[in-house]
Amino acid sequence: MPKPIPDYSLYVITGESFSKGRSTEDVIRQAILGGATVIQLREKEYCGKELIRVGKLLRDMTREMGVTFIVNDRVDVAFAVDADGVHLGQDDLPIEVARQILGPDKIVGISAGNMDEVLAAQARGADYVGLGPVFATGTKSDAGEAVGLDLVKQVCARATIPVVGIGGIKANNAAQVIEAGAAGVSVITAVVSADDVTEAARQLRHQIDLAKGLKG
Repeated sequence: MPKPIPDYSLYVITGESFSKGRSTEDVIRQAILGGATVIQLREKEYCGKELIRVGKLLRDMTREMGVTFIVNDRVDVAFAVDADGVHLGQDDLPIEVARQILGPDKIVGISAGNMDEVLAAQARGADYVGLGPVFATGTKSDAGEAVGLDLVKQVCARATIPVVGIGGIKANNAAQVIEAGAAGVSVITAVVSADDVTEAARQLRHQIDLAKGLKG
């Protein structure tokens, strides 16, 4: 039986430093209420013990609320908390090693910034790629130059796995990324920095669903 493909429509990444003093758990619960479909735990400042503590809380919450839970970079933490999968960077553990540790039923995604990285990830068994930055972003200092919508279109035309756009995406441009062929959009500040997290997620999800033709 093939592994089910998650709904990547609105992929929200945690960022406590952007959350205006609110706890990660509270922000993520509000994001899910607004329509987030995937949650990624990404907290570079946390030690392993804290990642596991928060990871267990988010794992329980996401299961209860029916969304997918991914851990950024740390395959060991993803394994320890029984997350749905892990998201790797180009310099993290190889996809094959992450798969060996987590098992065949877990999700392994990877960041990519060009066509070659996408095709290599696909060939090595990644379940999805996060492509970007699509637009200019200041959230990640090492994000690089914006790849633009044209590359999103080219990648989505050739990729056989879901492509999630990331970088500089907001409610006013999310539809363009979906229309270029992406399965979803990934955001940090557009949701976790919002004064009303639920409403910010809801507005993004509305634009995504319109672009997918899911709403009239």
